[in-house]
Amino acid sequence: QVQLVESGGGLVQPGGSLRLSCAASGAVFFRTNHMGWFRQAPGKERELVARILPNGQKIYTDSVKGRFTISKENAKKTVHLEMNGLRSEDTAVYYCKMIERGHDYWGQGTQVTVSS
Repeated sequence: QVQLVESGGGLVQPGGSLRLSCAASGAVFFRTNHMGWFRQAPGKERELVARILPNGQKIYTDSVKGRFTISKENAKKTVHLEMNGLRSEDTAVYYCKMIERGHDYWGQGTQVTVSS
């Protein structure tokens, strides 16, 4: 059974940094999977933040370009999201998503709050 578990969320001041991690237990084809981070703020729809393709290509939404970095550790079946220069508008629940052989898997989410 595939399970995604996120960690690393928390409370941080504006301008601060956090590193989110998502461990994919039970994934069989992790190396060739599409991995992504999404976020959902209160009253808003869930949006794509960043994704990494099997060939290593990285795609970011405009609002996080230059501040966030997505990376993948195939041996550990883990994907990370390094977040720098955090702003209040980055406050949201962050979700990890994996696409394996046409199936979508989601983590339970981790809260990121940016506030002074």
